[in-house]
Amino acid sequence: MATSTHPARLKALAASMAAENTDVLVLFGNNWHADHLRYATDFGIQEGQGIALVRADGATTLILDDPAEAERARAEAAIGDILYAPSLVKEARRLLTREGNRQIGAAPFHLLPYGLLNGEKDLRVNDGTKVIERLLMTKLEVEMDAVRRAAKLADEGYAIFRDAARPGRKDYELVAEIETFFRAKGVPENFMIIGVGGQEVRGMAPPGGKVLKPGDMVTTELTPCVDGYYAQICRTLVVGEANEAQKQAFAVYLEAMEAGIAAVAAGVTAAEVAKAENDVFRKFGLGDYVTSEYTRVRGHGMGLFPDQKPQILEDVQIPLETGMTIIVHPNTYHPAVGYLVLGDSLIVRDRGHELLCGTPRQLFSVQ
Repeated sequence: MATSTHPARLKALAASMAAENTDVLVLFGNNWHADHLRYATDFGIQEGQGIALVRADGATTLILDDPAEAERARAEAAIGDILYAPSLVKEARRLLTREGNRQIGAAPFHLLPYGLLNGEKDLRVNDGTKVIERLLMTKLEVEMDAVRRAAKLADEGYAIFRDAARPGRKDYELVAEIETFFRAKGVPENFMIIGVGGQEVRGMAPPGGKVLKPGDMVTTELTPCVDGYYAQICRTLVVGEANEAQKQAFAVYLEAMEAGIAAVAAGVTAAEVAKAENDVFRKFGLGDYVTSEYTRVRGHGMGLFPDQKPQILEDVQIPLETGMTIIVHPNTYHPAVGYLVLGDSLIVRDRGHELLCGTPRQLFSVQ
């Protein structure tokens, strides 16, 4: 069954295809790059790989190479033409060959299976990034509403997480409580990682059985999905009372996060937001810890996938546009206390931004 956002997305996609003179758009996806496929089909692929062929008149064919996924798609996807094909590329080539001498674009082009671009009878498949990339980054109003609802559930989920974080509990027990809560709220997917410990902790990961003990910092990011759209929150808590080093470190992250959020507005580049965050760390002599050795990004886009363009980095010159949904999070390692996180989701606006997370920006202490 289609979500409420799908008809509006199809209309926007058709307009973009017409503007780019594209007769057929080939969209590739798997569980790690699902947003292109999901935009057109409303299907969140979980196993194997998939290709959607979207025609200018809106007719869409979804090809999947996993039989269980094909069966699930027939029950859940918003389109009727769904094919199971063990040889995904062969079937896609067969259908594209039938399209004749039409203009074919594909995205994400750099991930497209090799066989679609090369073979005995080469297809004229062009890079279709321009057709869909801006649509993925800049949301329609109905899409923004779904992200707002996801952010509200992220706030509620963090309250559950905070209450679950008690000495003697294992990290996977916290995760189990969060997943139980989200499933009860109708959330089908949640990207979540966690970190437990002190100076030795260099990042977050899936739970591994670590036991919470007094003095530990517990970091997490929660990313629930509502109607296909993700929103994220990042917070840090301390089991027991925070010590002075933890409080001082958190103050740096708070200042960096607020500097980054203050910089967000339409027309500002992702690089400028990242620099606003990183300059705070540099001011406190922590510039080494905003490099790729210790951290990945200073935030990122969100939408039909938890981690989309634009990446918030100092070398990313993508201008922010009204309707982009992003998270600003100066998550990185601190040499005195270990890995620490803090981040809020927001919507870019013409003259600033709309904050989506309401959880206080504080270093929580749980007794």
